[in-house]
Amino acid sequence: MLAEIKGLNEECGVFAIWGHEKAAEVAYYGLHALQHRGQEGAGIVSSDGEQLNVHKGIGLINEVFNQSEFSRLQGTAAVGHVRYATQGGASYENVQPLVFHSQKGSMALAHNGNLVNAHALKHQLEAQGSILQTTSDTEVLAHLIKRSGHLDMDEAISQALSMIKGAYAFAILTEDQLYVAQDPRGLRPLSIGMLGGAYVVSSETCAFDVIGASYIREVQPGELLIINEKGMTSKQFTSPMQRTLCSMEYVYFSRPDSDLNGLNVHASRKKMGKELAKEAPVEADVVTGVPDSSISAAIGFSEATGIPYELGLIKNRYVGRTFIQPSQELREQGVKMKLSAVRGIVEGKRVVMVDDSIVRGTTSKRIVKLLKEAGAKEVHVRIASPPIENPCYYGIDTSTKGELIAANYSVEEIRELIEADSLAYLTTEGLKHSIVEKDSMEHGICNACFTGNYPTEIYPDTILPADKV
Repeated sequence: MLAEIKGLNEECGVFAIWGHEKAAEVAYYGLHALQHRGQEGAGIVSSDGEQLNVHKGIGLINEVFNQSEFSRLQGTAAVGHVRYATQGGASYENVQPLVFHSQKGSMALAHNGNLVNAHALKHQLEAQGSILQTTSDTEVLAHLIKRSGHLDMDEAISQALSMIKGAYAFAILTEDQLYVAQDPRGLRPLSIGMLGGAYVVSSETCAFDVIGASYIREVQPGELLIINEKGMTSKQFTSPMQRTLCSMEYVYFSRPDSDLNGLNVHASRKKMGKELAKEAPVEADVVTGVPDSSISAAIGFSEATGIPYELGLIKNRYVGRTFIQPSQELREQGVKMKLSAVRGIVEGKRVVMVDDSIVRGTTSKRIVKLLKEAGAKEVHVRIASPPIENPCYYGIDTSTKGELIAANYSVEEIRELIEADSLAYLTTEGLKHSIVEKDSMEHGICNACFTGNYPTEIYPDTILPADKV
């Protein structure tokens, strides 16, 4: 999995459907489209109107499910999740959707994001007698809903949502209703569409294309959608704030065929490449991108400079989990299992290697070495995002400054460490120009990992000890 190479790991993917006779099967295909957002666990919960049925497990979606599972996942509504562990471990108990039962009914929760006040809320809940069954911050919402005291589920969810802080896109399924919620700043992507007469909800619009659904709109910041047999209603559980959609969704996480806030991801990445070419031109013979998320930016860089774009790096798409434990020597060269340099393209050439980001630097060094071993005369590294100098507390696994190379070294020092002939990053202004357009995104983006300006309060117990002064 390339995420292991690149140093960034995806957040999570949420998918839900209401009003389809094969809801669980549709959810399965929707989750397939979102597999890139989480590869550690997957699950689907369906509702037949009387009870919730669940199947989940550790691994990829096609490892967790087989045809026989769907005979137990009956019903016309379903919610699904693919997981990458940011809060809580990768154990079975933390695989979502999380299901909770009570005398008044059951509910299943699927969540993308991270709650910055989860620790404080857990202490409060435990002091009041709650017994938490998982280490996931998602469970906090279920306890808050049940402890709200409201008999009306809509009000109970609204009150609970108003108490949590951070980044979240929730899908909550009960026996007879589907609830969908977006945090007040819209940090995580979430869209709604239609498949015939069925409502579908997805972290990314690419899932709509896979299942043949039509896109309707994005779920708005601070919005709670209630979907049932009467249709869909919308309410604001809190006043929406200025939107700060995660910029890394454009840079790396989302699939290039997804649209975020009116902008196609591939098109925005091409603009990043073009902006990068303006800011950091270089004399070279070929441009290549690190598969897959950097290809679009590399094409943009090529178009802006006139330097030919070539497939100088090839991804091996059949590398997955293996029971064979490699030796240390093979582990150090593990990038070769997943990427290959095309000698016939790069040999004797001055190569511009475009990548989306540098997190820890070890992978960049290996790829530069790979190109030079294939005969590249020079390797100029161009990064289609600013230096990642600050931890993310909203669902990306960059939790301490100590693990971020840009927080500890200058650009020139990083260039020396990765053994590139030159290194340049896109500026924050260049990134903004690539994403924010008057007619598409009038609100804003979260650049906290680049600038340190967090859009929400960061609670002291959210910051890991390595970053505390």
